[in-house]
Amino acid sequence: MTAGADIGILAPALERRPPGIWFARQEAAVSYPPGGNAACLQVEDGSFWFRHRNRCIVKVVERYRPSGPLLDVGGGNGYVARGLQQAGIDCVLVEPGVEGALAAHARGVTSVICARLEDAALPAGSFAAAGLFDVLEHLEDEGAALGAIRDVLAPDGYLFVTVPAFQALFSPDDVAAGHYRRYSPSRLARTLRRNGFRIEYETCLFWPLPLPVLLFRTLPGWLGRRQGDDPEQAHAEHMPSGLAARLMRRALEWEYGIIARGGRLMVGGSCFAVAVRE
Repeated sequence: MTAGADIGILAPALERRPPGIWFARQEAAVSYPPGGNAACLQVEDGSFWFRHRNRCIVKVVERYRPSGPLLDVGGGNGYVARGLQQAGIDCVLVEPGVEGALAAHARGVTSVICARLEDAALPAGSFAAAGLFDVLEHLEDEGAALGAIRDVLAPDGYLFVTVPAFQALFSPDDVAAGHYRRYSPSRLARTLRRNGFRIEYETCLFWPLPLPVLLFRTLPGWLGRRQGDDPEQAHAEHMPSGLAARLMRRALEWEYGIIARGGRLMVGGSCFAVAVRE
């Protein structure tokens, strides 16, 4: 499949509506908090977390550059898709939330589908690559979701996945975000293999974050002192200042260098895997 007008030809379950977004004729609920995309939109452009994750995603996708468009499944406000487009990687974004799809379109993402993947009814084997960037943890039936993506991928197509790391760090913030689980690298690898994928590359991201997450999210959550839905607190965490900002920038610059060279980290706040459809 190519991006743009071909979507309407190959996916009759979709119809194009103003301002130029493809919508599914059938809609269904997803596990994502109301206003979640709007909350992310408030912090994405200034957030060290979103910025660093994007740099790592782009670098890894460039290393395993697909031969055709990448399907960004659950692509939210289009922050990742825009970054990939700017790097010369064609994307088609699939996002079930209307506010996210509109934000992605406004950001300049070329092809936006407002639908769940299963409702979009895209042709089998039509994409060279797909991305699940902090999406899998929102899906109760991870096997069904990965099966649907596998069907859409061409043989030997790539799947790029990021997820929050380590179930021991699960906190009220995960509950508020609509997460069903967190993943260790081994659990993510097992999940992908069990659903028809071969692991090509795996690493953790955000190596400095597990201890702060444990101390300031997980433990206070166990003690009932953190609710996980404070927007001002979330804003401050995404945009640290002063010494904390400088230390985080240096730590993540070192991490980016490791990943850019194809290296792996065993500990972090997120897991990142590249898998191939078998």
